[in-house]
Amino acid sequence: MSEFTITSSDFNDGDEIPNKFGYKFENKEPKLDFKNIPDGTKSIGLIMDDPDAMAAVGKVWVHWLQYFDYPSKNLIVEGKTDFDEIGYGGPAPPNGRHTYIFKGYALDTSLDLKEGYSKQELEDLMNGHVIAEAQLTGTFAP
Repeated sequence: MSEFTITSSDFNDGDEIPNKFGYKFENKEPKLDFKNIPDGTKSIGLIMDDPDAMAAVGKVWVHWLQYFDYPSKNLIVEGKTDFDEIGYGGPAPPNGRHTYIFKGYALDTSLDLKEGYSKQELEDLMNGHVIAEAQLTGTFAP
């Protein structure tokens, strides 16, 4: 079986994320596609964060937390970003070009998450249930 991957029709891995996806622009969610989802996957977790923010604000900035049942996608639950908002919060680097990482996790179980969960809560519940991981990166400059 091929490797579990995340792709986007809005930008290629490692490329610039278009302005319309930026927090201070249109703040649109980029379209993400999960491919080669492993057998036994019951749900998928997504974390989008900015590790380059560590130098500017002293922490990895969380931009998007999403969880959904697979394959139905009937239950999509979003967490709280470091903008203190639920749902997608696009790139907004305070100091030059940053790299944003979209991390996907194929899980062997369903998670009991309530809207507004934190990155730590998601990571704690995923612990021991990750079948495969995928990553997509993009850069953004103000």
